[in-house]
Amino acid sequence: MSGLKEIRNRISSVSSTMQITNAMKMVSAAKLKKAQDSITATLPYSNKLSELIKSISASADSSESNPLFEKREIKKPLIIVITSNKGLCGGFNSNIIKEVYNLASNYGTNTPDLLTIGKKGNDILRKKINVISSHKEVYDNFSYSFVKEIADDVMKRFENQEYDEVVLVYNHFKNAATQIITKEQYLPILDDKDTNASVSGDYIFEPNRVKILDELIPKSLAIQLFKAISDSIAGEHGARMTAMHKATDNASELRDDLKLTYNKARQTAITNEILEIVGGAEALNS
Repeated sequence: MSGLKEIRNRISSVSSTMQITNAMKMVSAAKLKKAQDSITATLPYSNKLSELIKSISASADSSESNPLFEKREIKKPLIIVITSNKGLCGGFNSNIIKEVYNLASNYGTNTPDLLTIGKKGNDILRKKINVISSHKEVYDNFSYSFVKEIADDVMKRFENQEYDEVVLVYNHFKNAATQIITKEQYLPILDDKDTNASVSGDYIFEPNRVKILDELIPKSLAIQLFKAISDSIAGEHGARMTAMHKATDNASELRDDLKLTYNKARQTAITNEILEIVGGAEALNS
């Protein structure tokens, strides 16, 4: 009977785990909807702002007046790594970490520095690659103003020629089951001159193109980083929802198997008791 008690305890433990994973799945589903709404609200503004900057910079020599367009020999790159603060989301974080290691090796002797957003990536990557700053607190109070401070710091470092290239690495949200590892150039800004994307029509720029770009570029870079983090947050909730759904299904299967094992063991114990009683009765009769 000790075996039956052990199986009962396992059934109870698996059932409790299944309730927890199912609750986490439902919480992630609710948070995912909120994150998707944030991306939907941000995307049109981000795309239009980026389009406007590329369009203006493609004409005249306005890009030459802004150091954020300057293409330099890559001697010191910076990688902005976006992961999550929490686990239990499948390969969401590990896939980003692998991509960062691959990207770092592609730079050869020009070892990159890292700016990490998220605790999970920082805890692992800092052991092998230099991390100049970590911002795991960004998820505690996620807002545009907080992200803008990070973007401004990165822009200053690029302008001061501390870094010659800045790259974003994050999970792009496609759907709840799929997150696409994305590597995106952050600085220098791509001006798209080769695409003939200059402003069409007779426009008067007041005060001038250069000053307009000086105002728009910091906003564009901040919103680009904000969008990437929002994308990663949605991907995290989608990955966790999928992982918890699979965990719940696995727990359900395990619980059913344990119940079957328990019933078989119980039936065997009852059969043995009956055989003992019958055997004892026959012994008394003989």
